[in-house]
This record gives sequence, structure tokens and C-alpha cells, in this order.
Amino acid sequence: MNGRAFWRASQGRRCRGLKREVPMIYFDNAATGGHKPDAVVRAVRASIEGPCGNPGRSGHALSVALAENVLRCRRLLCDFLGGESCERVILTKNCTEALNIALFGLLRPPQGPPASPPHVVSTAAEHNAVLRPLLFLERNGYIRLTLVQPQEGRISPAAIAAAAETDTVAAVFTLASNVTGAAIDPAAVRALLPGHILTVCDGAQACGHSAVHMKENGIDALAVAGHKGMHGIQGSGALLLSERIQLFPYAYGGTGTDSAAPDMPSFYPERLEAGTLSFPAAASLAEGVLYLLPRRAAIAARLHELTGMLLEGLRAVRGLRVYSEPNPFGIAAFGCDALSSELFAQRLSDEYDIAVRGGLHCAPRIHAALGTLQAGLVRASLSEFNTEREVSEFLRAVRAIAAAP
Repeated sequence: MNGRAFWRASQGRRCRGLKREVPMIYFDNAATGGHKPDAVVRAVRASIEGPCGNPGRSGHALSVALAENVLRCRRLLCDFLGGESCERVILTKNCTEALNIALFGLLRPPQGPPASPPHVVSTAAEHNAVLRPLLFLERNGYIRLTLVQPQEGRISPAAIAAAAETDTVAAVFTLASNVTGAAIDPAAVRALLPGHILTVCDGAQACGHSAVHMKENGIDALAVAGHKGMHGIQGSGALLLSERIQLFPYAYGGTGTDSAAPDMPSFYPERLEAGTLSFPAAASLAEGVLYLLPRRAAIAARLHELTGMLLEGLRAVRGLRVYSEPNPFGIAAFGCDALSSELFAQRLSDEYDIAVRGGLHCAPRIHAALGTLQAGLVRASLSEFNTEREVSEFLRAVRAIAAAP
């Protein structure tokens, strides 16, 4: 089966369990956005249809033009997310890479572990993209780590601030849980922390959905997933830095500038961008921002409404436990007393052609806190392209599975 035929087959499956023909229902947008705006698709297609030059690596007209468009992407991201300078917008391949650049660049000095490791505060709500780097750094003597536990499923800014110590250098936390959709207010955290403590935020689920503004919220490093709420393609992401934060390079290689030097450049963004950038990814992110600019508030309200409808329906189903509240991120998590989350999600896929995610969602500590470490949770995650009809069909399928597990 060629690529085009596979794509038609994957998008054209029919819903057997509902006894009628409807397109596949995609409720896995927290993993990756299932539908891209037309302008994003056109921009990516245009970026690979003609000669594929390397942005900023040569002096010919094509390379210069591509570099100008990459700069346009940086400026759009900087303005949209309230950054301080487009030079401090680092383009990455995903949010995980952005977080690794930030955490290792800040907390792992090249000379090795310090004699007195500094303290870092984070939370049990974090994705493994935060947890694993921090646990590695703790295990190897670079930091001391405190993980703040949730109360009633939420992390309070006061609890993060209370965990700070005299030698705390950073507070690292998600802006929205990828499991439950519970948010942490970065401005409230900043207001309660001593001024010298840097804030590093995982914006994978929040950016594009809610109004994230670095300067107003006091965020020093913001990691962005391009392929979720930002409407970019897979392979797109960014790390935005305030002027307060300085990072050691995470990777070493060509930058197209200062090529005779044995070390990475001292200036940004080149200091943290080794190797060829993905121009299609940058083009998609730029168009994603332009799509969101006039629509972000309406999208947030729409997702709050849709998740409210979905969660109300789930709470009425006997045998289910619901772990989310209505939110602008489109996330609704639930568990079934009689069926593991993986099996529940598999039945939704196999019998009803509904795409959700089951399991631990790469965030084991929040599952431990919620008591769902063994069975996991089913996560339905919506975008503004989903409909009330799809929510109704989803709830019908959930009721059927819960009634006959």
C-alpha cells in the first residue's frame, strides 16, 4: 500500500460499533493535533515542493529568503507568547527537546557536579520530559530535588513556593497537566517565589489554548510543542528564554556563523541551535500562530464548553471515575472500575473507531498521587475541530463499553 492509499484508508475507516457510517472520531489531540488548518498545510507543502535550501547556511538568494522566513517565525512566536526577544526563541523538534535544552543547559555545568548541589522545585504533575531529566540530574549529583504533591488532584502555587529553600535556583512546572488538564498559574507562582529563582515551564498542553505571556507571567524559560495547540506539524517546537537565564549548549555542531571557533557561539539563538533547522516545521509554526491570533479566546471558550459537555456525560455513567474539570485544553480523563484504561481505549478504537489514549501518559507521578498507577486513565482530548455530535457518539460508545466490560 503506497503512502497516499494508506492515508485514505486511515482517514476513511467506518464506525462499526455504532451501526452506521460516520468518520473516525479523533479525540487524541493532546498527543498530537489531528487536524491542521488549511494555511498550515499549504505552507508545509510549499516549503518542500520547490528547491529545498538550507536556511541561513549559504549566501545565495534561496538560503537568505528561507532564513528571513525563519526569523519571521521567531518574531511571531515571541510576540504571541510574550517573549523578550526573537533572538531568544530557540527552534526545536518538539517540547521534550526544548525542556532538555533548558534543564541540562541550566543545571548541568560542563565542569561536572558541584560540591554543593543547588536545589530545584518541581511537581508530581510533570511529564517525563521534565521528570526524567530532573531525576537524572539528581541521581548524578547536579541538583537536590523536591517534588510537590497535588492536593485533590491539583498543584497550588503556594505549595510550590513553600517548597523553595535558600539555595533553590529554579522552579520547574507544567502549565497544564497532560493527564487531567489541571492548570498551574505561573503568575501566581512567580509572585510567591523569591526573585532570584528562575521559572521553567512546560507549555506543551497550554500554549495555543490559553493566553501564555512570558513577561506578564514572569516565566524565564518556556518550552513549546508545535504540533498540539499551536497547530504546527510534528517535528516543530520551541524554547523561549528571558534575558535572566543563561544556558550551556546542549548540542554542538554547525551553526553557519563563527565557524572557525572551537566552541558554540556565545550569542542566541545560534548558541543552542546546532545543525540544520527544519524549515517546513518553522513554516508550519508561523502559520499556526497566524491562525490562532484572532481565534485563541474563542477556541479556549469552545474547548471549555465541549469538555464540560463530555465530562457531564461521563459523570452520569455508572462504574466510571472522572478526574478532570472543564478546561480550555480539551482534556478529559476517566477510569473504569471494571476495565483497565488500555483495554477501554482499545475497545473504543476496535469497536467504534474512536481514537483516545489509555495508560500512564508519560506522567507516572501524577498517577501515583491519584491512585491510578496500575490501571491508568483513559484520556479523551479535543480540539476546536471536534463537534457536539462526536461528543454524543463518544458518550454512547463509553456507556456501551461500561455496561458490558
